Amino acid sequence: MIDKNETFKGTWPFPAQFSNASGFKQHFIDVGQSNGEVLLCLHGEPTWGYVYRKMIPKLAKNYRVIVPDHMGFGKSETPQDRLYTLESHVENLTRLIEDLNLKNITFVAQDWGGPIAGAYALKYPDNVARFCFLNTLLGYGGKLPREDLSPWFEWVSKNKKDGTLPGLLGELKSSFLSIVQIIGLEQLNDRDQNWLNAYSSAFPDRASCIGAIEFPLDIYLRRCIPFIVERLKLGNLSKLKAKPAMLAEGMRDRAIHPENAISDFKLLWPNGPVSEIEMAGHFCQEDCPEILVALIEQFINMTLLENKSY
Repeated sequence: MIDKNETFKGTWPFPAQFSNASGFKQHFIDVGQSNGEVLLCLHGEPTWGYVYRKMIPKLAKNYRVIVPDHMGFGKSETPQDRLYTLESHVENLTRLIEDLNLKNITFVAQDWGGPIAGAYALKYPDNVARFCFLNTLLGYGGKLPREDLSPWFEWVSKNKKDGTLPGLLGELKSSFLSIVQIIGLEQLNDRDQNWLNAYSSAFPDRASCIGAIEFPLDIYLRRCIPFIVERLKLGNLSKLKAKPAMLAEGMRDRAIHPENAISDFKLLWPNGPVSEIEMAGHFCQEDCPEILVALIEQFINMTLLENKSY
């Protein structure tokens, strides 16, 4: 857990806020236009809200931007007596949304943020305005074109079988850069020591890495499937598919095959816009933040204009 006042030499200047609604100290920031469209930005593995730092100031000019850290990441606490599963992260998000009384939410969701936002929307579709997906896959689109493991999950599989996964992911303080390069970080020019500290300091010891260890196992061991099936049984998939949605896809993703991410999205939203960004990887917020801001703003403005035309 990173100190609440840490700014990493001013690169994270946003005032820390905390919610205890889920029984642990969950960090979030809430900046921008208090009466604007609510943008709820969700990070994935093994980052925290810092991954959105270059996008937040630009988006905050026109929107209310809320960026939480999942349990076990960033400035949020890492309780040792909790389950770190898709279900638990969705429950935590639900309580945070209720605590902040958020309505008409636009999700900006990357990596695990996509399944978390999707599962929330399947239970509370009327509280979701639209989706801006970034290098993610919800898993509700049916059969995918590629069944082989991505480079990231090949690595997870090998180390799980060898019994070395907890040790390697349990040392993120020293191995963070190598791990995110396996997953898909492309632009390395400005990754200085301050940048590395901003991410690695969230993991001072093995106990602090429990969230990062359990995230990939939730998919690899298929532990999340019963929860996904349970959410689908709520019968709201058609409502989810009726929401406006866009996908920005860094095509050098090594965690999720881009073909699968695009296929899953198109099967759910056949008319939804897809932007393929050739030079970006899985962490597209790091690789091309300016492009993402432009795409998100264009998409929101387009959907708002369409609503006014009816």
